[in-house]
Amino acid sequence: MEGDNRSRAAGGADDQTVQIPQGPVGLQDRLDSSPHTASTTIESLPKSVKRRVNTLKQLQVQCAHIEAKFYEEVHELERKYAALYQPLFDKRRDVVSGTVEPTDEECEWQSDREDEEDLAEELKKKATVEENKEEASTEEDPKGIPEFWLTIFRSVDMLSDMLQEHDEPILKHLQDIKVKFSEPGQPMNFTLEFHFESNGYFNNSILTKVYKMKSEPDPTDPFSFEGPEIVDCEGCDIDWNKGKDVTVKTIKKKQKHKGRGTVRTVTKQVPNDSFFNFFNPIKVSPDGEMDEDSEFNLATDFEIGHFFRERIVPRAVLYFTGEALEDDESFEEEELEEGEEEDHDEDGDEDEGDYEPKA
Repeated sequence: MEGDNRSRAAGGADDQTVQIPQGPVGLQDRLDSSPHTASTTIESLPKSVKRRVNTLKQLQVQCAHIEAKFYEEVHELERKYAALYQPLFDKRRDVVSGTVEPTDEECEWQSDREDEEDLAEELKKKATVEENKEEASTEEDPKGIPEFWLTIFRSVDMLSDMLQEHDEPILKHLQDIKVKFSEPGQPMNFTLEFHFESNGYFNNSILTKVYKMKSEPDPTDPFSFEGPEIVDCEGCDIDWNKGKDVTVKTIKKKQKHKGRGTVRTVTKQVPNDSFFNFFNPIKVSPDGEMDEDSEFNLATDFEIGHFFRERIVPRAVLYFTGEALEDDESFEEEELEEGEEEDHDEDGDEDEGDYEPKA
């Protein structure tokens, strides 16, 4: 629930967002188009009524503080159930890495494809014989599920946008991603843990990203409270092996001496695009002032952390198979169609002659 509020703040949305029903058709439009603003309405009230409205505002602030306590308890409930999920996620990790081979019973899955259900018994037997021959001719079966997490990264647009070609050999060593919630009595936060097997790129076995949260009304604007929100994040230092740091690249520049006219070549390291910049996030400015690009990058970072926590980690196998992607695409398409209809209603009378298609 708290994640849903964060997703709204970061500009994202997911299928768990609670939808508040509208009033009768046309009523909301009339309310939205009302020429009277809240301030003019209150100013027109008698003084005695204004005093009572202020009382209601005081009550509303108290409601906001109670709501904040509610979300704190939701966080504790999430933490409790995370402990129940973890043994299943540990089994998933073991199967993916190949340290555990599932039983025949665990491998059974009822297909929902009608063509397979209608397949004649004779064809099934033939297919089984051919499959056994193919397996017999293979010298060695792959271990676990190769490139499980890398496949997910490639498939999800939000992650593939961050992924670079030089990241992929490293992410082949990613064995698991875990979500850890803060302990009781500690400030509300959650940690993403990326577990790697031993590799030639860095010495860390776990890379972490901590997302710090706040669940309390702003004293200066208590009515803006809509639930917990991510307010900051903290990465970790990656102990790269020499020459393996993909977050920087070495460039050579020629410098000419002003007096002697001699030329020398110098090398310097500059930042390089990489998924692993995820672990070196932009810091929130203490005074709260940030330029537009920094604010956008920070909001995007928050949204990605939320997506890992709410979708990728709990439903990893469905993103690996693509089933979760189909659900996400259907939701986004529906949202787009609704927006297009609204634009058509509002702008239908505009002249379309000025439209110039992009080359």
